[in-house]
Amino acid sequence: MASIKGKIRIIGGEWRSRIITFPNQKDLRPTPDRVRETVFNWLGQDLSGRTCLDLFAGSGVMGFEAASRGAKQVVMVETDTVILKALRASADQLQAAQVELKLMDAMTFINSDARLFDVIFLDPPYRLGLLPELLPLLSTHLAETGLIYVESEKLLVLDECWQVLRSKQSGKVYYQLLELANANG
Repeated sequence: MASIKGKIRIIGGEWRSRIITFPNQKDLRPTPDRVRETVFNWLGQDLSGRTCLDLFAGSGVMGFEAASRGAKQVVMVETDTVILKALRASADQLQAAQVELKLMDAMTFINSDARLFDVIFLDPPYRLGLLPELLPLLSTHLAETGLIYVESEKLLVLDECWQVLRSKQSGKVYYQLLELANANG
């Protein structure tokens, strides 16, 4: 039996209204349209010249939204080969040359890749409880004015290293835009 495919549309930029598909896999929760609209309003609609990391790519919708809005590079990290195959198909369909796909565990990627990113999208499977372990590692991967978008099942308690720029809740999902506390000073 073939796996059921989910569909989600890109809401802004060059690929606005284009549909991407993703497999029905455990822990896959594509960020809803309304939340994405808010997040990209926070980030500014035009991401031209920015580099982005979608650390738990899943459906890929956050990374494809960033690429659609002009990001010069979007690295999508995913551990599931079925999901990665769907991401590759979506990237090919969109002719998204700026999207780089990595079949890798997020912690392995963070510990082995030295690149700096302007925006990091962070939405790990809730059941894994990775945010407290991951957030301290991300400061060395942020460009000087870099931002982290985080989705979680509860409001995060952050250490003094991070400053919350924006925060909102949609249903049972909390989402925040973070920067390093010393980023503006």
